Amino acid sequence: MIYGAYGFTGRLVVEVALARGHKPHLCGRDETRVRALAEAHGLPWSAVDLGEGAELRAALSDHEAVLHCAGPFSATFRPMADACLETGTHYLDITGEIGVLEAAARRHETAQAQGVVVMPAVGFDVVPTDCTAKRLSDALPGATHIDIAFCGVTKMTSGTARSTVEGMKHQGAERVDGRIVPCPPASMTRMVPFQDKERHCVIVPWGDVSTAFHTTGIPNVRTWTALPRSNVKWIRLGGPLRPLLGSAPVQWALKRAVDRWVKGPPPELRESGYSQIWGQARRGDETVTATLSGPEAYALTAEAAVRCVERVLAGEAEPGFRTPAGAFGAELIEDIEGVVAHPLERTGSSVQ
Repeated sequence: MIYGAYGFTGRLVVEVALARGHKPHLCGRDETRVRALAEAHGLPWSAVDLGEGAELRAALSDHEAVLHCAGPFSATFRPMADACLETGTHYLDITGEIGVLEAAARRHETAQAQGVVVMPAVGFDVVPTDCTAKRLSDALPGATHIDIAFCGVTKMTSGTARSTVEGMKHQGAERVDGRIVPCPPASMTRMVPFQDKERHCVIVPWGDVSTAFHTTGIPNVRTWTALPRSNVKWIRLGGPLRPLLGSAPVQWALKRAVDRWVKGPPPELRESGYSQIWGQARRGDETVTATLSGPEAYALTAEAAVRCVERVLAGEAEPGFRTPAGAFGAELIEDIEGVVAHPLERTGSSVQ
């Protein structure tokens, strides 16, 4: 089942699933939209609101797995994930929200007992970065610190924008000595040598603050994104306004604006856009650095998500909370056309 199938990313997922020979069951809360999409592709469908627990469980009970594409996941994760645990349905989603990822991790023992795989973040956030973290950890056992950065050419969808609006309530985050701790937005900057060129980056609360620790055990994690220097001051100025931005009236107004104006990247940008990942692990004076190049973020999300569902259904992931690279290895991302994992670079005492 694909829930939220008629959203921007959901539609891309449906296209990839069909191209790979699948006939997914489409689902969402809007009957008119889900039926129109399903009939256009000759697919089965149902309409279920996440607030209708009994109906949701009944719909899930007929399916081995659900790919949840309806955000913001801070609001939609709990009802779907908990229903999956009750029905024995494997749960996957495309979130990148740290709080949601940690909530998923807390369901590990229950999921194991129920024989259910709980695997959030199977899209751009976090598959390419999670695979990079796993690759670095494998190359430098015992690493104590890892930094992950990303950049790309794309345009935000309404679902991502709504999650961003939700995130305005919270501070940034990093992981220090195994614990997630807050940090002011854009409070740290650095230059990052991506594969094509060096870029100015700021610290951001990317999903790997959660998942990189669960995948690798590395206790200190920082995540970064490319951002022009001129934009940093505006992000920092927003810090004192967080209580206002998080208030119910402002959140409502911002989400209304998102629904009206944010449409996502057009097909030509999905085809011409790109993404890049940089990561570096440290152990004492030793470092290992990895770079990765790939397709535009939403195109990559659809490809990665469908492949993760395929592998879960093939029994390649053990029940419980799992990260994509933790379950399938660093090579997972390299199965996607257009992805290139560039050679590792080493410095320090390990270099002969």
